[in-house]
Amino acid sequence: MKYIAIDIGGTQLRAALYPEEGLEPITLQSIATHQGNEKPEDRLGNLVESIWPLDDAVRCIAAGVAGPVDPRTGIVYHAPNISGWTDFPLGQILSSRFKTETRLGNDANLAGLGEWKYGAGVGHHDLIYLTISTGIGGGIIIDDKLLVGPHGIAAEVGHITVLPGGPLCGCGKQGHLEALSSGTGIANFVKSQISAGRNSILTSSGQSISAREVTLAAQKGDDLALEAFEQAGRFLGQAIADMLLIFEPTIIVLGGGVTKAGDLLMNPLKKALEAGVFTPEYLRHLEIAFAKLGDRVGLVGALTLARS
Repeated sequence: MKYIAIDIGGTQLRAALYPEEGLEPITLQSIATHQGNEKPEDRLGNLVESIWPLDDAVRCIAAGVAGPVDPRTGIVYHAPNISGWTDFPLGQILSSRFKTETRLGNDANLAGLGEWKYGAGVGHHDLIYLTISTGIGGGIIIDDKLLVGPHGIAAEVGHITVLPGGPLCGCGKQGHLEALSSGTGIANFVKSQISAGRNSILTSSGQSISAREVTLAAQKGDDLALEAFEQAGRFLGQAIADMLLIFEPTIIVLGGGVTKAGDLLMNPLKKALEAGVFTPEYLRHLEIAFAKLGDRVGLVGALTLARS
């Protein structure tokens, strides 16, 4: 039997056909999520059709969606970058078209599942995964099971409030971890400080300011860029410390492009982590690791869900 794993993003749809075992896809195809007047769900269905095996032996289709979903009903509550996908019955649409079991999950949740099963978390039974990129998402494994909650919306770690009254998050609330420690949050902090009159080598760079530009500036010793990472790492470490107190994982796995900043982020993170737990027992057996699956983590996470 074979499995189909799907990674659904706001700009790209990817689908891969996998064998019974192993991580090497038999076929992998990707297309733009939006094109012309064609509906994204129709484009997705045609993409799956294009990799369907001739022997018709697909045991399960599993998809990771960038947005909150209910894995029990197959409903996408809201995909912020896909028009029309609000309370959208994607699971039913796929299962009806292909007459095969279909499973859905939030993409960050499934990334955590994939890292636990096949990546940095192999051998651990309790894990917290954080992806720190444009936004912040996560996945939590407790006793070898993915924590999803009764309606599929657990583990939204990016929307933990770490600074009441703080900067506005993309979700519309204030002071969330995502607003302070994501790549977007880092860039927004620098932009706001420059607008307030702060000096930085980024002031006259002539480029739009992104987390990558802030990283390069910090590596050159720019005070404002260094402060941006100090703040991001501190709030990230604070949030992780709170999660340790609740879940007591044996490993924290960090993924996403912002982690490429290395010690700029990790040094203040670790300092805040040590300060945030009331006993060092929480840290004594804790491993902190970087994600291993790279840009295939979404597909591998969906594959793990399909095989489970």
